[in-house]
Amino acid sequence: MTDITDDIAEEISLQLFDDDCRLLGNLLKDILQREAGTTFVDKLEKIRVLSQSACNMRQAGIEDMAELLEKQLASELSNMTLEEAVTLARAFSHHLTLMGIAETHHRVRKGGNMAYGAKSCDDIFNHLLQNGVSPDDLYNTVCKQHLLDYNDRPDLSPEDRDMLIEDLVREITSIWQTDELRREKPTPVDEARAGLNIVEQSLWKAVPHYLRRVSSALKKHTGKSLPLTCTPIKFGSWMGGDRDGNPNVTAKVTKDVSLLSRWMAIDLYVREVDSMRFELSMNRCSDRLLRLAHEILEVCQAVTLVRVHRQIETPKGSIQELAINLSSEANNEENRHQHWNESMIRSQLKNPNQQASPLPTKLPPGAHLPSCAERSGPEHPRLMPGADHKQPNNKDGEISSSTESNSGARSGRSSIPISPSSSASSLLLRTRRRLELLIEDVPCEHNPMDYYETTEKLLEPLMLCYESMQSCGSGVLADGRLADIIRRVATFGMVLMKLDLRQESGRHAETLDAITRYLDMGQYSEWDEEKKLDFLTKELKGKRPLVPVSIEVAPDVREVLDTFRTAAELGSDSFGAYVISMASNASDVLAVELLQKDARLAVSGELGRVCAGVTLRVVPLFETVKDLRGAGSVIRKLLSIDWYRQHIIKNHNGHQEVMVGYSDSGKDAGRFTAAWELYKAQEDVVAACKEYGIKVTLFHGRGGSIGRGGGPTYLAIQSQPPGSVMGTLRSTEQGEMVQAKFGLPQTAVRQLEIYTTAVLLATLRPPLPPRNEKWRNLMEVISKISCQCYRNVVYENPEFLSYFHEATPQAELGFLNIGSRPSRRKSTAGIGHLRAIPWVFAWTQTRFVLPAWLGVGAGLKGACEKGQTEELKAMYKEWPFFQSTIDLIEMVLGKADIPIAKHYDEVLVSPKRQELGTQLRNELITTGKFVLVVSGHEKPQQNNKSLRKLIESRLPFLNPMNMLQVEILKRLRCDDDNLKARDALLVTINGIAAGMRNTG
Repeated sequence: MTDITDDIAEEISLQLFDDDCRLLGNLLKDILQREAGTTFVDKLEKIRVLSQSACNMRQAGIEDMAELLEKQLASELSNMTLEEAVTLARAFSHHLTLMGIAETHHRVRKGGNMAYGAKSCDDIFNHLLQNGVSPDDLYNTVCKQHLLDYNDRPDLSPEDRDMLIEDLVREITSIWQTDELRREKPTPVDEARAGLNIVEQSLWKAVPHYLRRVSSALKKHTGKSLPLTCTPIKFGSWMGGDRDGNPNVTAKVTKDVSLLSRWMAIDLYVREVDSMRFELSMNRCSDRLLRLAHEILEVCQAVTLVRVHRQIETPKGSIQELAINLSSEANNEENRHQHWNESMIRSQLKNPNQQASPLPTKLPPGAHLPSCAERSGPEHPRLMPGADHKQPNNKDGEISSSTESNSGARSGRSSIPISPSSSASSLLLRTRRRLELLIEDVPCEHNPMDYYETTEKLLEPLMLCYESMQSCGSGVLADGRLADIIRRVATFGMVLMKLDLRQESGRHAETLDAITRYLDMGQYSEWDEEKKLDFLTKELKGKRPLVPVSIEVAPDVREVLDTFRTAAELGSDSFGAYVISMASNASDVLAVELLQKDARLAVSGELGRVCAGVTLRVVPLFETVKDLRGAGSVIRKLLSIDWYRQHIIKNHNGHQEVMVGYSDSGKDAGRFTAAWELYKAQEDVVAACKEYGIKVTLFHGRGGSIGRGGGPTYLAIQSQPPGSVMGTLRSTEQGEMVQAKFGLPQTAVRQLEIYTTAVLLATLRPPLPPRNEKWRNLMEVISKISCQCYRNVVYENPEFLSYFHEATPQAELGFLNIGSRPSRRKSTAGIGHLRAIPWVFAWTQTRFVLPAWLGVGAGLKGACEKGQTEELKAMYKEWPFFQSTIDLIEMVLGKADIPIAKHYDEVLVSPKRQELGTQLRNELITTGKFVLVVSGHEKPQQNNKSLRKLIESRLPFLNPMNMLQVEILKRLRCDDDNLKARDALLVTINGIAAGMRNTG
């Protein structure tokens, strides 16, 4: 029931899905029989049968009988002891989780047959060519694009199948016997490790596969393959970089996460190069590579003569192997300063059996660290920094791996030891070790010749070998593992994912306030916009630092300055964009430009050299309706400033990036108004950049749920304004959506293809704009009514805040340790400073999903009552944006459950506020009625039967979870300190989230 389901629901065989759910359910039942006893299992089955019967009655339209059965179900649950309630909640929660696993398995199963399916590269490339796009236009657009099991195994014998069943039993038993509640909040570094785990376990495999599919489809339809170092997709992250309202993200955390990401990248390359050495056995090469190999051997022989007493062998083996291991060092081996590396070698030679020192331990311990990704080739396991463990044993200066001892038998030749002092492998190892020292805050010398610091430096020997093999008839081999690692280097670079930084605009104003007061220049925040711009522009044109070294400031201001210092030290090779949340003026952008310029000047002065890279891209984030309406004007004002426009052209290739926020705009004005204001803001920003000849990339800050702008990727991209997707697009994937879309290599490949083809279509065949001005005017009418209805309830009704706290588990969500970020930006009780995630999460738990639909029904009703029904139907059929908006609301209506929401109100809400709940439920009914009038459907999800089936299959387990949550909330609110009741509640929250496949 996740919001992305309609990207894949048509791919699921529901019969096989049901079979797997039944198998997993029976295995869980058997385990519960053993773990909890027959009496409990009988009670569990009684609850399930009652719930299933009530669902059947509702689907058949027999409402009275359904209501009677639901009352009996509620009575059974209310009579349970707290211990029974916890066990029941855990049982249903695990069952829903297993159903989710079965669904994921079927996506993977069907994904194997999707190479030529809908939305695949092959399908979309063919569609574009058939519709008049030339092969050259198609090729050039793809190359310039930037984005960011056993039931089906007939080969298994009965014995193999039994063994797999036993493995499943062990896994489910282990899950049951494990505490599913996180007892401590994760740190930002823990969250970053989890993100890196997705890269290691899934994206590392998926990216080469995805790029092969793109290349094959291009070759088929245009006659030209995708260039080897061209990648349409780049990955970014702000785990450890997003400090907006999160005091746990400090400059130190950001630095550690950035270094950790670099460490992981180098570690993965070490494994790949180590494995690849055994495949490059051919003995022919190009003249260029031959000359380089001779130069390398001469240098290494000279080095070996000097160090003969250390018994370090001269590298031997194939020429390609020598090139991979040595070429990047050939020209500077004699002059390189190697004090640190030689000390390591001496230590290992003196104590050949002694293990290397443990990895850094300064990062917060205790998080689950990613294991070595599964691969078919040789590898050696290695954990990320932050754990107490030993490195693999390196003997006699050789690079060892877990497969080296028997590699000769496997490949038909012996393994040649490679000298760490003269190989690219050692360059990678030294780079990795240096990063470990930096993470531990241990000083280490900086000589760029000793380490891999740039993508280009790592690509050089790889491309040299690739070109040599292609020229000598070994192209088939070159296009294997070697091509894959080149594609990985091109995609992930030296950092896997560049870290975006984010901070709220007010924090920058406070920092400049402190600076101008210290310099006796007045109070920056009290100046008008023009005075701010004059001051900022003048300082940006200057060459001296603004901030004195001796300045004393408050801790919050110091933290902002330290963050800019970290960005200057690590540079644009490590960081991507600096995002300004709650941006509303041009001065917000120039303030960040000034602070980062000042930090770079200070750091350059201390280091005695220019800071690495260029200044970070500064990206204003427009979030509220007011700010969205002014976005185009802000961009025009910025680009009218000569210094800024020249800065964009010179340092950012004439490219302006602008972020639009879906979450806060939805919380501010309701989903429909937010969608329309976002559409208009994008049009205005694109027009503003076009006026000044500047290219624009729109960065979409979408959440996982529809209430926060989420939804199917393909649908979202295909409904953007014409001209807003011109070969480039950035989008966030948050929370459980990352795991759902990219957690497995097979699903990741599918999602990457969807992104690619959707952007390609939106670029070459942009979606249609509104047919005429009448449609735009009608949207304004609907939006105005919708926004007024939404705000009248959420912000103007004095009872709503209390109703919200009573009818939902919002207050209790704080006990869940699921993120490092506080639930509120500021410590106030209103809706305004509540973050969008807990706002949506709370309503999702009650199945009311109010943020996604409130106001929509009123707006559509108002338009229909003015005689615009037929016009709305035409808009739905012809205008992709309007159709997408209505379809997403219809999807939400399929998840909303009025009887369940009513049950929360009847038990938890005080009598004087229950009337408000009744009014809101009537508003939901109105929304459903008019959405179906516009779409022409008889019921929600009429055009997506698979999605409806997936939703219905969960209800017999999900409905009792909601009723149990109501009962536990009732008890907990009478006994706040009951820890057992609190645990029971948290289990129900996890279970409902698993059933809804959504949090916030």
